[in-house]
Amino acid sequence: MSTGAQSGRPVEVPSTLGESLGHSLIERIGNTPLLRLEALTRELPGIALLGKAEWYNPGGSVKDRAAAHIVAEGRRRGQLIPGKILLDATSGNTGIAYAMLGAAEGFPVTLCMPENVSRERKQILQGYGANILYTDPAEGSDGAIRMARELAAKHPEQYFYADQYSNDANWKAHYYTTANEIWQQTQGRVTHFVAMLGTSGTFVGTTRRLKELNPQVQCISLQPDSSFHGIEGAKHMASAIVPKIYDPALADRNLEISTEDAYAMARKLSRQAGLLVGISAAAALVGCLKIAHELSMKRTRETVMVTILCDSGEKYLSERFWNEK
Repeated sequence: MSTGAQSGRPVEVPSTLGESLGHSLIERIGNTPLLRLEALTRELPGIALLGKAEWYNPGGSVKDRAAAHIVAEGRRRGQLIPGKILLDATSGNTGIAYAMLGAAEGFPVTLCMPENVSRERKQILQGYGANILYTDPAEGSDGAIRMARELAAKHPEQYFYADQYSNDANWKAHYYTTANEIWQQTQGRVTHFVAMLGTSGTFVGTTRRLKELNPQVQCISLQPDSSFHGIEGAKHMASAIVPKIYDPALADRNLEISTEDAYAMARKLSRQAGLLVGISAAAALVGCLKIAHELSMKRTRETVMVTILCDSGEKYLSERFWNEK
């Protein structure tokens, strides 16, 4: 019917245009790139080190995967219904994912979060319009968990308590997406999977699926080396409230990483590899290199090691460690 813009008449848009062009926010979660980290392994022959660049998710972190699955399951089960507020404890990234989804899909979000998380995370959450309840920084993520539990118990009619630390939808998000992406992107050649422990959902879900695809894949979990640490989002399991979804029997090995080593790796990556990553991503690479050096000395078969780069360094630029030599 339309004769085009040159006639001065309005152009008729096909009814299918909205369906055929572009992606919804949810559709952009997952299928993140797998980066070759050659700058770290030049002197380690036979070692291929690869990192899933999770900042390509729309919320900027790996936590988009779990948050989206938790929200979808909450709706499917009739728990997240109109009039209810999504409530959860977070160290930042899952909260950002919830807030992003809430703003996009029209449900309110209340988050319990340690007051000492990075300034950038606070600003992003405020930008999405989330309601933030700060907890004592000395209590870490455990303090936030306790506050969320108390609120959920007092006002069950008001909140959908997402409880990422106990919700099976968390680890299943990685079982169905992260693991299968790694398998496809490495063409089934992955030999080692290495990841930090926080809620443990990324490690648990990815490991369970990779072990089904190939029981010989070595899966190594990482955690901070003390209860007082600066690796945001990570848990020192011996001194923390252990997530219900965590299964310690899954790991072939567990390594502890120091905050100082994670900071040094973040600086090294940005200055020598042009890669600006978050603290937990840097900590994961510290662990990867420890394992890679051991394997290189043993002269084992070709190693294809994959880790999760949880987020970029942009949320941590106010941290003082960047200015150190």
